[in-house]
Amino acid sequence: MTYGLGMFDTKTRIALAGLSAVFLFEMLDNSILTVALPTIGRDLHASTLALQWVTGAYAVVFGGLMLVFGAVADRFGRRRIMLLGLALLGAASLATAFVTTAEQLIAVRAVTGVAAAMTTPGSIALAFRLFTDDGQRVRAMTLITTVGLVGLAIGPTAGGFVLAVAPWQVLLLVNVPIAALALLGIRAGIAPDRPEDLHRDPVDAPGAVLGTATIVLALVAPTLFVDEGTGSWAPWATTGAAVVAAVLFVLRERSAAYPLLDLGLIARPLVSAGLAYKAATGLAVAGMGYLVTLQLQLDWGWSPSLAAVGMLPQVVVLIAAGPFVNRFVERAGLERSAWLSSIAVVAGLAVYALLGHYGYVWVALSLALVATAIRVVGVVAGVNVMRGLPENRTSIGAALVDTASEVTSGAGVAVGGTVIAALFTGAIAAPHWSAGQTTQFEHAVTLAGLVLTAVAALLVGWAMQRTRRGAAGTPDAGDDRLAAPRAAV
Repeated sequence: MTYGLGMFDTKTRIALAGLSAVFLFEMLDNSILTVALPTIGRDLHASTLALQWVTGAYAVVFGGLMLVFGAVADRFGRRRIMLLGLALLGAASLATAFVTTAEQLIAVRAVTGVAAAMTTPGSIALAFRLFTDDGQRVRAMTLITTVGLVGLAIGPTAGGFVLAVAPWQVLLLVNVPIAALALLGIRAGIAPDRPEDLHRDPVDAPGAVLGTATIVLALVAPTLFVDEGTGSWAPWATTGAAVVAAVLFVLRERSAAYPLLDLGLIARPLVSAGLAYKAATGLAVAGMGYLVTLQLQLDWGWSPSLAAVGMLPQVVVLIAAGPFVNRFVERAGLERSAWLSSIAVVAGLAVYALLGHYGYVWVALSLALVATAIRVVGVVAGVNVMRGLPENRTSIGAALVDTASEVTSGAGVAVGGTVIAALFTGAIAAPHWSAGQTTQFEHAVTLAGLVLTAVAALLVGWAMQRTRRGAAGTPDAGDDRLAAPRAAV
């Protein structure tokens, strides 16, 4: 099987190059910025809190607005919103050259988050629209995600080299040519939206406000738990506010004549199963990544550079598995490949929780298992959610996929941080731990790993049940096999 752009016609290759550039920006942006935070702090005289919000402002705005812009794109045009978002991205990135304070940089990062929310859901929806055959959709999604994962992998290393010879602003200015490439590729390769593929329902403004508030609060709460601990009132109040906003959002969407998010769509077997699979992988990647980073550096005393090398099994698998995703999905089918790979996510978490403290080989194995699984789930879950939705709701579906991953990623970090805060006494960043503190940390990592394993297993089990229900005859269940390739549209 051919892997790459060669299997597509010229116009489709141009379109996929543009969509791949969008995903490259999403993966590269924060990863390349993280390595520059100490330099930014010194240059802008930024406090620790300000530095945290340099990355946090982007993540919170991005996650909070995805549903809104997904709904807007389904109404006004996915291609149109994508192009506007790319123009905003280029402008925000150029503004980085004129930043002189941490507050200005935070504002720029927030605007960049708006641009990401406008472009990311559309990238999945437009890639799905290019084809009528599930096999080609999987190949296209595999190609797009591979480009993004390469950016994620090389981001910190490339950022380090750039900082050795250039100011930190260059790291964000790289978004300008990426945005330009994406804009040109999408304008040339993707036709404007057809009116029949959009809807004309009125905009649900109250639902948009409540939905955004729910997601923003849900993303901020884990950070507060990790930073301030379970003894502070702030994380609990934020969590309570998120729950209240979520309840009000559901009530609004159930009663609105034209809801922002039709809850009946989420109840469809393919959609709910795909979201649950994606949530399980988001939880695993963020939660285990957080725990492994602390374990390697604080418990085992590895330097930051050596710890980065220690994460390489995950990076290598994420990139190297790309050519094999298509073959696996074709042999197993979309639904079966989703639950098989998700079981590997649970297995990787279990290996880490039970055996990770016995030596690095077990950590490496768990990282590789989870990476292998998410490489498949990242492609299949998105395709399955799109298959389960009407043509005029694909952008909101793509936004749901990304939102599920964003929110559960925050929850994964919160689980690890909260358990460690509860069981570890003293300052965790202290240079020398006592034997008791080492034992406390190991017990905390084991407990947090088991909690993550249990939650991921529940999500995967529920998704498998939904898949079986769909296969038993639900109209939107789709086909578990990949049809013979047809020409791209």
